Amino acid sequence: MTKALVTGGAGFIGSHVVDELVRRGREVVVYDNFSSGSRKHLEGAAASGRVSIVEGDILDLACLGQAMKGVSIVFHLAANADVRGGPSNTWIDLEQNVVGTHRVLEAMRTAGAGEIVFTSSATVYGEPELFPTPETYAALQTSVYGASKLAAEAYIQAYCEYFNMRSYTFRFVSWIGERYSHGVVFDFVNKLRQNPEELEILGDGNQRKSYLHVEDGIRGIFLAIERLRERKNVINLGHEEHMNVKRLASIVCEEMGLGSTAYKFTGGERGWLGDSPFVHLDISKIKSVGFRPQIGIEQGIRRTVRYLLENTWLLESRGAKT
Repeated sequence: MTKALVTGGAGFIGSHVVDELVRRGREVVVYDNFSSGSRKHLEGAAASGRVSIVEGDILDLACLGQAMKGVSIVFHLAANADVRGGPSNTWIDLEQNVVGTHRVLEAMRTAGAGEIVFTSSATVYGEPELFPTPETYAALQTSVYGASKLAAEAYIQAYCEYFNMRSYTFRFVSWIGERYSHGVVFDFVNKLRQNPEELEILGDGNQRKSYLHVEDGIRGIFLAIERLRERKNVINLGHEEHMNVKRLASIVCEEMGLGSTAYKFTGGERGWLGDSPFVHLDISKIKSVGFRPQIGIEQGIRRTVRYLLENTWLLESRGAKT
């Protein structure tokens, strides 16, 4: 890994990947269009002198190709992250997640980059009937977002076969932690800052989800890269714990010093069309190479809330996703 390129490298997870690569002494190209990422996230890594930043879109093959020169491994994190928006915008997941991944693969092929790390999602499992859900589970798709991630996975696997690349595809649960910029904790904090008396919760609040702190997630990614050497690796990356949304809401309220907030539920077992009422992944594969989550879900949520309250610029720049 002499030189790495990180698409979406200014984002929540991407900037932590950049930090870890710099810590390991690597040269890093951050490729980001800054539609949601922040240059603030890169200040520490940039001070090393080993980071170059290219502002560009992954759909721009010419720009991407220039940035890819001399790169041996690509961490592909740039994607549409609006899981809930599929019914109202049916093309964006196809364009950003599928076509965008194809552009990255084409730039890699031309430049001779041999390895790709791809951030997929637990949404590829739809609404599984097996818990914890293993990597081998074949699911029917329930969201355009999940379908786009699965299609991107398929393109990556095909390019590995055609062009002798190696891939690491990580199917994530929701991540939390420092620099967190979208998702349920972000939404709750933003809503409660606007109205601490009442919190709207999508669904009935009984949805059970698994969450992974970014420190654990980054450690898991690099453990897998170091120790799994198949040509095509598909790895669940999550937590052995899970929590329902009502309990998560209570933790957020506690951290914000709110003791009498009323909950208003929108109803139904799903928060939105395509939402899975229960997400809990089998992480036996990643555990086999030495991974264990070190930060409990409750601790991770509390740390995330504290970070957001200490960095209100992030809340204000992104706005409430409600």
